Parts: sequence; structure tokens; C-alpha cells
Amino acid sequence: MSSKKPSIIVADDDLAIRVVVGEALRQEGWLIIEAEDLPELERLVAGGQGDVVVSDVLMPGGNGLEALPRMLEKRPDLPVIIMSAQNTLSTAMSAANLGAFDYLPKPFDIDELVSVVKKALKKVAAPAVVRKEPDQNILIGRSSAMQDIYRAMARVVQTDLTVLIIGESGTGKELVARAVHTHSNRKDNPFVPVNMAAIPKDLIESELFGHERGAFTGAETRTLGRFGQAKGGTLFLDEIGDMPLEAQTRLLRVLQEGEYRTVGGQVNIKSNVRIIAATNKNLRNMVKSGDFREDLFFRLNVVPLNIPPLRDRTEDVPALAEHFLEKAAEAGLPYKILTESAKKVLCSFDWPGNVRELENLLNRICALHPGNQISGDAVKEEFDRSTSELAGGPMSIMANVTGGNLSQTVRQHLDQYFDYHEDGLPPPGLHQRILREIERPLIQKVLTVTNGNQVKASEMLGLNRNTLRKKIRELEISVPIKAN
Repeated sequence: MSSKKPSIIVADDDLAIRVVVGEALRQEGWLIIEAEDLPELERLVAGGQGDVVVSDVLMPGGNGLEALPRMLEKRPDLPVIIMSAQNTLSTAMSAANLGAFDYLPKPFDIDELVSVVKKALKKVAAPAVVRKEPDQNILIGRSSAMQDIYRAMARVVQTDLTVLIIGESGTGKELVARAVHTHSNRKDNPFVPVNMAAIPKDLIESELFGHERGAFTGAETRTLGRFGQAKGGTLFLDEIGDMPLEAQTRLLRVLQEGEYRTVGGQVNIKSNVRIIAATNKNLRNMVKSGDFREDLFFRLNVVPLNIPPLRDRTEDVPALAEHFLEKAAEAGLPYKILTESAKKVLCSFDWPGNVRELENLLNRICALHPGNQISGDAVKEEFDRSTSELAGGPMSIMANVTGGNLSQTVRQHLDQYFDYHEDGLPPPGLHQRILREIERPLIQKVLTVTNGNQVKASEMLGLNRNTLRKKIRELEISVPIKAN
């Protein structure tokens, strides 16, 4: 780029967008060239104008993503920043795969755009890699929390970097891993998931690396391990925090040396897999306590992806719910649609079991409730009936009481809860539900302030540590994970 003022092409059929974006970029001292349709943008690029392009996807005259390879064919080093109101995983992945410098979902922060343009002026965009767009989105959600995940994924799918997916149970960590694989250069090779918590301790090495005939009692044939099964593809190590220390040492050696031996084998085998690991545990705390190797943690934590809990992206609940209803119908359950009241009620819960809990609830409603529509009352009834959704149940919806002591608050809470059922009475089991309503948030709060340290939490609560563990299990409480 020459010493002249950098010029930025802003392409969008919306005049207001061009004005706002153009004015923000002019304040940085850059020259702004506007294009209101795709043919004009392509003429400007072909004519050598613009040091950076900021372009919308849908414009008069065509699709900006479809034009991206044509522009980069003429000017391979031109950074193109794609904007789009179609905030889906498909859009983010297409932008990355086709060679866009970056992708910004609308509406975006103008300061973020300025920052991205500054980065674009300092470096050259990667060559376009033309890929066919997936038939459907693997992940669902247009919330800002999911947009961050999409963008992070889009930056790493074309690499072989090791990814560590962190998130509570039920957030969809395996779906994220599959999405990374599906959009990678390894997509035509196997995706092999392994749940480390489900493998007996003494069989982990054989499960991962395979074994030779006669390597141990019962090994009557040579067996290919998961590394061998995933050759050329992706090995997904779920619940990596449950891997014993001895097996951690073997895995670390494979990551360091790029080869392994079967149990009882004498020949080194080259490893040709991409590793994606996942956990709902705080591995940093496990490193401090000596339960997880620090060197392995850093080998795995090359690209961390922190998956948001559903309570932090409740705006995605209606779309997820509709997806699960279609999925339920494909599995043979009656097809149902959500009323607006049902959507509002679904968005009111905190979803301690996350996306998995939402899917299970909708499956139960499809199976147990008549009619082709799901009402808000049906959702409330199923939450009341259930013992796994209590923390976000109707009592929590109705509770918005301030002031007074705890006893007064509970009394008003109960008054509202009984009024909530109008002509009916709450279902049986009210005493236990109320106790769980109080106990669950109390334990969650204590675990949060102690950063998941169960020893400190049990001391603060005045409970035996084994009792606390039992309650965490029975109440389906996710131990907090501190952000990396």
C-alpha cells in the first residue's frame, strides 16, 4: 500500500448504513468510496480502487459472498470485510471459507468495525478457499453470544490447531466439535467421539491407541484404537477432565511427538488426527490441585471456545424450540407448533440443563399433551410436573418481590404462585419443590463465590462434603467454570 491516504470501499444498498459507516471511517482520516449495488462494487475493485472493502451480503445485482471469489481472483491481497444481517453459522463459515478478511454480524459496534479495518490495512487477506455452503446450519442461534462462537470457529476451522471446548453440561459441546470438523479440510474423513468418563480406567489406553493380540488377558485379536479409527479426521475427547493421570501422560506424548504405540505394540504409528477436547470442569483448578497435567492443559488449550449457557442467550430459545419440534416429528412424535405465550414462557426460565433440558422438555410435551399447538399453560404444567426444571419453574417466573425479610418474601412468593394457577391447585409434591427452589440457588450462589471449590463451599454451608456432592448431583447443579 502506498503512502497516500488509505481508501475504503463501503458497499451497501442501505444509504443510512453507508453514511454511518462512512462517517466513522472518515474520522480516521481515510478516504471513503461508496457503492450501492454489487456491479458497482465489482467495477471499483476491478479498476484497482480501494485498499479495503466493507461489503454487505445481500445487495442489488447479486450476493456479496458469491462475488467474493471473483474479486479476490482479480486482487488476491484485497482485504474484504463482510457484513450481514443473516447472522447464522452458515454465513460466518461461508465468509471465512471464501476468503473474507473478517465477518461482522449486523448490528455491529462501530468501534469494532474501525478496529477490524485498521487490522485489514496492516495485513493481506488470505487467498480464497472456495467451499460449497452447507445444506443447513449445524448450530442454531443468532444471539450475540453465539455470534462470538461462530466467528471464533470460522477463524480456526481451516487449521489443525487443537481446540478445547468449555461449557456446562447440555450446552452442545459435541455439536460445536462436529461443526468445526464439518467445515474443516478433514470433513471427508471420520469424526470419532470418545467419552472419557464412560471408559473404565484400565481400558483407556487400549480404547485410544488400540492393542495387539495377547497384549493382556482377553485380547484375542488386534484392535484398532480411536486414534486409528479417526485417521485423517477428527478425534473428539469429551469429558477430558475425567481422564486419569496415567492416560494423560500417554496423550501428552502423542501430542508432543505426533506418534503413538498400540498396547503391546513395538512399532511407532504416525498420528494423523485433529484433537478437539471438551469439558464442563475447570481444568485450571484441576491443574492447581494436581488432578490434571499442566503441560497437557496448555497443549489442549491452544484455541479455547467457551460455549455460553442457554440462560445467557434466551433470545435463541424460540428458534431452538422450533428446531426440536421438527426433530421430534421426524422421530415419530406428533408435530406441534408453539404459541406466542409458549415462547414467552420458555424464554422466562433459566435452563440449568441448557439446550439438552429444553429438548427433553419439548419431547415430553409432544408425547404427553394433546392438540397440535403448545400453549403457555402446557409449558407451565410440564415444568410443574417435572423435578429437573425446578430452578427455572413457574414459581421463579412469578417471583419479583423486593423488600421485607426472607419470611415475608417467601409468603408473597407463595401467594403469587397459588394465584398463578388460577382456578387449579398446584400438583402434588409442593413441599419438596419449594425446598429445592430454596436449596438449589443457595448452593449455586455458594459455589459461584467459592469459584467451584467444593471444600470451601461445604464449609460455608455447614454441610459434609459428601452431602454437598450428593445434593449437586440430585439437584443437577453445574459447578461454575471460571472463564479462561
